[in-house]
Amino acid sequence: MKNRITDLFQIRYPIIQAGMIWCSGWELASAVSNAGGLGIIGSGSMYPDVLKAHVRKCKTATNKPFAVNVPMLYPDIDQHIQTIIEEKVPIVFTSAGNPKTYTAALKEHGIKVVHVVSSVKFAKKVEDAGCDAVVAEGFEAGGHNGREETTTLCLIPMVADAVSIPVIAAGGIGSGRAMLACMALGAEGVQIGSRFAASEESSAHPHFKEAIVGAGEGSTELSLKQLTPVRLIKNAFYQQVKEAEERGASKEELQQLLGRGRAKKGMFEGDLEEGELEIGQVSAGIHNILPAAAILENIWQEYLLTKSRLQQT
Repeated sequence: MKNRITDLFQIRYPIIQAGMIWCSGWELASAVSNAGGLGIIGSGSMYPDVLKAHVRKCKTATNKPFAVNVPMLYPDIDQHIQTIIEEKVPIVFTSAGNPKTYTAALKEHGIKVVHVVSSVKFAKKVEDAGCDAVVAEGFEAGGHNGREETTTLCLIPMVADAVSIPVIAAGGIGSGRAMLACMALGAEGVQIGSRFAASEESSAHPHFKEAIVGAGEGSTELSLKQLTPVRLIKNAFYQQVKEAEERGASKEELQQLLGRGRAKKGMFEGDLEEGELEIGQVSAGIHNILPAAAILENIWQEYLLTKSRLQQT
């Protein structure tokens, strides 16, 4: 398949693996890129020296394009940007902040820049900032989410109508059928997180992967909207957050409850009760842990099969 996204990233399939903290190391990114998609290293959980090591290992493991995701909330972001420039990473996905901050500097070094948003308003800002594409992420997504709670089905066509740069759909996508729906709505590619979090190459703890596979409808909920909205599996930590929010806890109290290392404890160390377990609603439809290449191929084949079936009706 060829379109603006495959041409932009020089990839075979317009399927992007999300840069998830504690799940997206060099093993997953290189596996996805080698399979024809775009793999992304999630730098939000990495110290600067760790990111440099992952980038170098990824370059050894694949000769295909890959990207680094950089959340603007990260405290040592300047060091991450310097590493990306020095290591000649070809593509950067930024999120959770102002897209203008680093876009010009990165593009001066020939790096393609994509920014993640959850609203039409910010999608326009991404285009104005000079980004090469925009990820429009709906309410269904895991990780950091939008306060507007706009679903992917509503968000994608509105963003596609509002900007001229290519749109990548995210949130609630874990199958070829969902991918086709997003393409029909105006997206030219899809970004997939939860399905790849439950892959063999994901750096998530095996306990967290099993929790993803075991999740059902209603197992997740958007929480911590006073801080940075995040979709969580309902466990003991989630219950603490919910009780605090219901009694009107302040931002400071919620920040103290969240503390440091809560996401690492859950997703990387496998504490399923006291850890922060970030995952999307689509986890209810994930029933196995597979190699990343098999996941990508299954999505693509289902996309083609569904498209063919609809064309015959």
